[in-house]
Parts: sequence; structure tokens; C-alpha cells
Amino acid sequence: MATRSAWAQMNRWIEQVSRSIFIWPAVLVLLFFSIFPLVVSLYLSFARVRFARGGVEVQFVGLANYHKLLFGSEQAHLLGVLASPSPLGWLVFLALLAGTVFLLVNYARSTGRTALGLVLRTAFAVLFLALAWLAVSTLNRDGRPGTLMVTLVYVYVGIACQYLIGLGLALLTAQDLPGRRFFRVAFMLPMMITPVGVAYMFRMLADTGRGPFAPIWQAMGLGDFSWVNDPWGARAAVLIGDIWQWTPFMFIVLLAAIEGQAQEPIEAAVVDGASRWQIFRHITLPQILPVSTALILIRMIEAYKIIDLPNVLTNGGPGTATESLTLHAFIAWRTLDIGSSAAIAYLLMVLVTVMSVAFVQFVRRRTTEIV
Repeated sequence: MATRSAWAQMNRWIEQVSRSIFIWPAVLVLLFFSIFPLVVSLYLSFARVRFARGGVEVQFVGLANYHKLLFGSEQAHLLGVLASPSPLGWLVFLALLAGTVFLLVNYARSTGRTALGLVLRTAFAVLFLALAWLAVSTLNRDGRPGTLMVTLVYVYVGIACQYLIGLGLALLTAQDLPGRRFFRVAFMLPMMITPVGVAYMFRMLADTGRGPFAPIWQAMGLGDFSWVNDPWGARAAVLIGDIWQWTPFMFIVLLAAIEGQAQEPIEAAVVDGASRWQIFRHITLPQILPVSTALILIRMIEAYKIIDLPNVLTNGGPGTATESLTLHAFIAWRTLDIGSSAAIAYLLMVLVTVMSVAFVQFVRRRTTEIV
């Protein structure tokens, strides 16, 4: 009897710890490949690393790396050259300021407000207005955007174009049209090419002198124009390449969401005489909103890490015009400025986290209002 009781207790113990035993290998791998590098890079962002004969010297310098990036010698590289906003810039900033204050006051007067929620919203409002001021001060004739603003342009302009084009193609190929299967496959091809391949292809296409489109550029009077020597031309080339490559990702996911939606509400709306726009606005869009949220969030996180296209297509130039934050960190690492590279990476991580959480919260509230 004692032996049976001991075996029963052992079996119960094995059942209790079996789940943990199978989870621990994954936890250890996560700790080794994710958490440990995060902790080490956090320490390096507060240190100055020097490579000397026989080893590496690591000196703790506190916030010196962050001060150099935000207020010191690297400020123009990261934040850009600020100039007085244009009249249109002032109007845009004042409109954003008024809208932000209105939303904060509206939340402060609501019955569901909390102290933590008000503090977090105020902090995000300050960050948002700071980025807005940076945008209107650098994206003008006299200013020059830094790697932070260039990254934001890549992310939000690129994602907006990718989503709108992908949604349009998905709505088009969801119709019963001849040849739609062929176009579904053809639209997927750009995503199969590596970013480096896309960069080299667009580098060749943008060559107005010897590229395959050289006769077209010359016929349009752009034979003497160089995409890579003009700051906004180079940024446009990087942006177009990124849009061309990642629109198929938006397209295929949105197509699956559109074809997976319930057909009964659409059929009832058609019987009631609803137009195609009304069906899309009130039926299709709310049904694909959860998928769209996840899709945009995934692309947002990935787009912040863009490095291949600007590195290969323009080498970050002219000057630093097309450098993203990731490329900025890579160049700092390549010049053995390990502390600044880690600091840029952590600034990027904070920016991505704040923007992603704010986007999810905003969409969640909008979804609740629609439902």
C-alpha cells in the first residue's frame, strides 16, 4: 500500500510539473536570444566601448550617449536641422495642438477616466506634439529632416500607400472578373524578391543615363536628373521600392479577409438597394477592421526596421538624406561607436512600443464605437 501511495504521489507530481518541463526549453532559448541581448545592449547604451590591444574597455558614462544624440554633436544627424515653420506648417501644428488638447480635455471629463490613463495620454500627447513640431520644422525648404523624421516618413507614408493599394487590388480581384487568378499570382511576385534584390533593381531603374528606362526619362526631360543626388528624389526612390515590395503582403491578407466575410448582410443590403460604397463602408470595412489592425501593426513594427533599401539603393545618401534609424545605428556600430548604436536602438524600441500601443488603443476604441 505504501508503495502504491508513493507511486500515485509521484504520478501526480509529474502531471503537475510536466507542462513546466516542456515550456522551460523555449523559455531558456528566449532568455538567451532575446532577453540577454536586450539587457547587455541597455548597459552598452550607457557606456563607452573602446577596442584596445588585448581586449575591450567598457567605461560607464551614464546618459552621455543619449545627450550626444538628442542635444550634442549628433543632434542634427538624428533630429535634423530645425527651421521656422512655414505658414502652412503653423496651421497644421496648431490644428494638431487643438485636436490633442480637445481629446485630453474630453477624456479628463469622461466618467471612465483613471489617473494612470490620464498620465499616459498626457505623456503620449507631449511626444506626439514634439514629433509634430519636429516635422513642421524640418520638412520645409529651410530645414533638413534627420534619421528620426525620415524613418517616420518611410513608415507612415509607406504603410498608408501599401494599405490603400492592397485594399484596392483585393477588392478588384475579389470580383468575378476574367483572369483574376493570374493577377492574384502576379501581384504576389514582388514579395518573393529579397529587399537587397529590390534595391538593386530600383537602383538600375532609377539610372536616368544608362538604365532600361533611360529613353523614357530623356523623353520626359529628366535625362539630367539624378534620383540619388536629390534628397527627396532619393527618399522617393526608397519609398517606392518599399511600397512595391510590401503591397502584395497587404493584398493577400486583405483578399483573404474580404472573401471570408459573411455574405448574408451583403445580400440583404443589395436587396434593400444599397450602393457598393454603402456596402463597403457599413459592412465590409467593419468586418475586415480586426484583420486590418493586425496587418498594419505587423507592417508598422517591420517598417521601423527598414535598412536594406536605403543602404543598398542610396548608401544612406546623398549625405544622410535617406538614412533610417536602423541604418543610423548600423553605421554607428560600423564606426565602432557601440554606445551610440545601442542608444539609437533603444530610442527606436521606445518609439515603436509607444506608437504600437497608441495605435492599438485607438483602433480598439474606434471598434467599440462601431460595434
